[in-house]
Amino acid sequence: MALLLAGLCVAASILLSRLHLGVDALKFCLQIAVGVAVGALVLVALFIRRISEDRRQISESEQRFRRAMEDSAIGIAVVGLDGRILQTNPAFAAMLGYTNEEIEALTFFQITHPEDLHIGRETMDGMRAGTVNSFHFEKRYLRKDGTPVWAHLAGSVIRDESSDRPLYLVSQIENIDARKQAEVRIAEAETRWNFALAGAGQGVWDLDMRKGGTTYSSTWVKMLGYADGELDGDTDRWLTMIHPDDRETVAEADRAHLEGKTPFFEAEFRMRHKDGHWMWFLDRGKAIERDEDGRLVRAIGSLTDITRRKEAEARLTVSAAMLADEKERLRVTLQSIGDAVICTDAANRVTFMNPVAEKLTGVAGDEALGKMLGHVYWAVDEETGHRIGMTRPAIGAQAPPDQNSRAVLIRRDDTRCSIRQVVSPIINERNEFCGLVIVFQDFTDARALQRQLAHAAAHDALTGLANRSSFIRAMEELVGQARKDGTSGKGSGHQFMFIDLDHFKLVNDTGGHAAGDALLKRVAGAVRGVLGPDDIVARLGGDEFAVILKSGSAAGAKIAARSIIDAIGGLDFIWDGRPHLIGASIGLAAIGANCGEVDEIIARADAACYAAKAAGRGCVCVAPDGESMADSTQRPEPLAAAS
Repeated sequence: MALLLAGLCVAASILLSRLHLGVDALKFCLQIAVGVAVGALVLVALFIRRISEDRRQISESEQRFRRAMEDSAIGIAVVGLDGRILQTNPAFAAMLGYTNEEIEALTFFQITHPEDLHIGRETMDGMRAGTVNSFHFEKRYLRKDGTPVWAHLAGSVIRDESSDRPLYLVSQIENIDARKQAEVRIAEAETRWNFALAGAGQGVWDLDMRKGGTTYSSTWVKMLGYADGELDGDTDRWLTMIHPDDRETVAEADRAHLEGKTPFFEAEFRMRHKDGHWMWFLDRGKAIERDEDGRLVRAIGSLTDITRRKEAEARLTVSAAMLADEKERLRVTLQSIGDAVICTDAANRVTFMNPVAEKLTGVAGDEALGKMLGHVYWAVDEETGHRIGMTRPAIGAQAPPDQNSRAVLIRRDDTRCSIRQVVSPIINERNEFCGLVIVFQDFTDARALQRQLAHAAAHDALTGLANRSSFIRAMEELVGQARKDGTSGKGSGHQFMFIDLDHFKLVNDTGGHAAGDALLKRVAGAVRGVLGPDDIVARLGGDEFAVILKSGSAAGAKIAARSIIDAIGGLDFIWDGRPHLIGASIGLAAIGANCGEVDEIIARADAACYAAKAAGRGCVCVAPDGESMADSTQRPEPLAAAS
C-alpha cells in the first residue's frame, strides 16, 4: 500500500511539473491523489476482511463435516470417480471389520460382493452424463473375514461449481443385514405355510372390514380359474358365484355363525368356474374379531375343492343296491382321498388300508388285514402320552366324527410322527355299528411351525425371556387369582419387580447397538440365574426388565432384588477390549387382591424404581401397596445398597 501511495505521488509530481500548473491547481491535484489513495486503502482492507471471513467459514464447514463423519452411527465414505475410497469414518470401517487406514487403501470394487458388482453401474453412467446427482440402492459388501453383509447405500455427487464436472461421491452406508435375514426367515416360513395349504388343496380367504374387502390366496382363485388379485375387494362378489340352489343354505349357515349359534361357519355348495362350469366346494370359516356391538370385523376361512368327492357321492347314490354299510365305508374313504385311511370292522379288525396309511404306519396292507387295530395303529396324546382310544358309539346313538389335532403316531420301530386324525364310526341303515374309518395325515412340519410361531409370539427375540404381551397376560392371571383367593400380598404371595439398568446408554453410545444387545443377553442370563424356576422374567423393552416372584414374602423379594443388583453389577462385560460396568435400580410392588389393576401395580413399581434411581442408583425401593396409596403423603422408601 505504501508503494502504491508513493507511486501515485511521484506520478502526480512529474505530471504537474510538465503541466506548469499554478499553486491552487497543484493543491487540487494533490487532494485528488490523496483521495484516490485513501479509497484504494479502504477497498483493499475490505477485500482482506472478506478473504479472512471466507477462510473462517470454510474452516468451520470442514470441521462440521469432519465431526459429522467421525460421530455418525452409520458408515460414511468419500469415494473417487475411479472407485478409490478417499476418506471414511470409523462406523463404516467397523461394519466391515477394517481399520480406517486399511479400508482407505482399498476400492469399493474390492469390498463389494462379486454378485453385486453390477449394482450402481447405471448410477455411475448417469453421473458422468450429468443426469444423476443422488443415488440409493441395496447391495452386499464383504467383511475383512470374507463374510457378506447387506447394506443400504445412499449418497450424492459433488460437482465443480463452474464446470459442473463430477469430482467425487459422498456415500452413507447403513447396515441392514439383520433386516435382510429376518425377511428371509419370514419368507421361508410363509413359503412353508403356503406350500402346506397348496399341498392340501385348500384356498384361504380373509375378510377384513377395516380394509374394506376380502383377499383370497393364490390357491383359492386358481381353483376357480381366476388370476391373483382378480377377485379381491368386494366382500359380496363370491356370493354371486354360488349356484342359485345353494345360496339359501350358505346364507343360513352364515347367519347362524354370525349370531353365535355355531362355533364356525361350514357349508358345501357349488360355485361357477370362470369358464362357466360348476364346481363343488367345502367352505369353513370363523369370525375372529367383532366390534363393541357384536358386528363382524374380521373372519378367516378356507375353501376346499370337493368336486371329486361329490361326483363320487353321486355315483354311489346310483348304486343303491349295494349294502348300506359298504356304501358308507366307500363314501367316507373316497372323501378322504389324499390322506391316510384305515378301516375296521365292528370287532376292531383292520379291513382296509390305503397306500398313504401304509407309508405312515410302516405296515404293509396285506400284513395288516385281519389284525387288531392296536397292532397296526397306535396313537397317543402329544401332551399326556396316553393312548387315544377308539370308542364305539352307544346303540342307537348318532356319534359325530372324533377329531384330534394333538395325536402322535408311534410306529413299530418306536419312531414318532405328529398327525391330525379324524375317527368316524360307520352306522348302517339299521342304525348298527359296523366299524370305524380313521383318517389321518402327517402334521409334523405344520405342528413344529405352530410351536415356533407360538414361542415367537410370547418371547423376546433377543433375550429369549417372556415379552411384554405374554408377561402382562401372566400378571393379569395372577391378579385375578389373588382376588379370587383374597391374597393380600403383604406377608406372602406374589411380588412384582421393575428393573431398569443404570449406565446402559453409555454402552450403546460407545460400543454400538451390537454391544448393547450382547450385554442385554448377559443381563437376562444373570437375572434368570438368581431366581427360582417358577419365577417369571420378562424384557419389557429397551433396558427395562420385569420379574414376578411366584412365592415368597416381601422381605424375601427384597433379598432377591439385592441378588439381582449384585449379579448385574458383577457382570464382567468387555467389548472390543473395553470393559463396561453397569448397574440396576429396582422397584418392588406387591401383587394382591387390593393392589389394583395390572397397570396400577406396574406404575407403582415404576415409580419406586425412579425413586431408587433418585436415591443414588444401584438400590431397591419398595412401593406402597394399593391401600396405602390413599395416603398421598406416602412415598416409596429406598433400601440402602448392600456394601
